[in-house]
Amino acid sequence: MLTGGCSCGKIRYEISGEAIGNTVCHCVDCRRASGAPFIGWMSVARAAFKFVAGAPKSYASSAQVERSFCPDCGTPLTYRHAAFADEVDVATGTLDDPGAAPPEHHTWTSQRLAWIRLDDGLPRYPRSYPEV
Repeated sequence: MLTGGCSCGKIRYEISGEAIGNTVCHCVDCRRASGAPFIGWMSVARAAFKFVAGAPKSYASSAQVERSFCPDCGTPLTYRHAAFADEVDVATGTLDDPGAAPPEHHTWTSQRLAWIRLDDGLPRYPRSYPEV
């Protein structure tokens, strides 16, 4: 089981299943939502994820996407895409042990900032993986 939560500690969650995939996303939407040049996501089955303390706020960042965050400290927590209704992506940096969910690839590298240098040898996808 993996656990995690927001910066202020009011939101806590548990993940009881294995990762479906781990990525580093470079898209404009993730950049703006996270306030960072890119963000790591761990995808898990929706049934394997649950909030165990606190209640996040959610918003539709696009027609197909819902994101959640802590209403007190603003930490980005989850991402859900309508095309993958049975999955939830969890912001890797919010895990208590982010090292337990290393990335497998980079997505949306077509929107990567020019000053980001990728030399980790991981596969790169110009758009999402798998394509949505």
